Amino acid sequence: MKTKFSNYQKDFVEFLVIIQKAKSRTYARLNRDLNELYWNLGKRISEKVHTENWGKGVVKELANYISQRSPYIKGFSDKNLWRMKQFYETYQSKPKLSSLVREIPWTHNTIIFSRCKTEMEREFYLINTSELKLSKRELERQISTSQFERSILQKPKLSPVVRELYPELENGFKNSYVLEFLGLPNQYSENNLQKAILNNMKQFILELGSDFSFVGEEYRLQVGNQDFFVDLLFFHRGISALVAFELKVDKFKPEQLGKLNFYLEALDRDVKKKHENPSIGILLCRDKDDEVVEYALSRNMSPTLIAQYELQLPDKKLLRDKLHEIISIVT
Repeated sequence: MKTKFSNYQKDFVEFLVIIQKAKSRTYARLNRDLNELYWNLGKRISEKVHTENWGKGVVKELANYISQRSPYIKGFSDKNLWRMKQFYETYQSKPKLSSLVREIPWTHNTIIFSRCKTEMEREFYLINTSELKLSKRELERQISTSQFERSILQKPKLSPVVRELYPELENGFKNSYVLEFLGLPNQYSENNLQKAILNNMKQFILELGSDFSFVGEEYRLQVGNQDFFVDLLFFHRGISALVAFELKVDKFKPEQLGKLNFYLEALDRDVKKKHENPSIGILLCRDKDDEVVEYALSRNMSPTLIAQYELQLPDKKLLRDKLHEIISIVT
């Protein structure tokens, strides 16, 4: 039903866009100013600790003084002031990282410099947070699921066609997905797996990455007089391509690629829009033999990936030990 103001909708939208852009710019400036303030306070406290033997007791008195003199100013407790000192000392001699930390929210900064152990790890999550606009929850999940270690140790297995069409996917897709949130029993079917993912779609997309948008489950493809169904269909905004997921509850078998290749052909002929790139297929298995995967993909002419999923959080210490071992060999 039209109202008497319906003709003004286009103008109203323009006003809303102007307001939203202005608010975004204001928030970005405020965030940079706050980080600069916390950096400078952290620097001053660090200098006082080293030159005048300030300890936690003095910093606590400083927090009390700020609270008493300016009770409406929040966020300057003794714990937060000490975090500012840690913030400055963590990045003061690292110009590349010190510029990155000014671009992300303070809460994200505290998570990264308190939970990450090495400069490489901090840089990884700083870049991810900045480029992917990670929320606090998304950042914490990446760290909890050892995204940094897995990104180095578990490069995705790509077919030659994928490497040619999308060379950047080696860093954008995963070799292993952590789906501990599904809560599946020891014995489950592909239907159970699919339903569990649908019931936890928000967390599933969080694990896939922020560029994924869900299109549908059991997505129907009609070829000839027959109907075929893709388990899960997504659209990846970063590469502007449909991504078809086929779910398997057993170990990868080379013959499973045939059906996935067929689905990709049907998607490209009948579903893909002209401005979109060729569709990608991901065979998500419970387990896989990397050598079998390599053989299966070496002459595969479709853009496909083979990945596995884990139903428990990875052992972070084990992954770190493996990573340190590799780094020590390389260096």
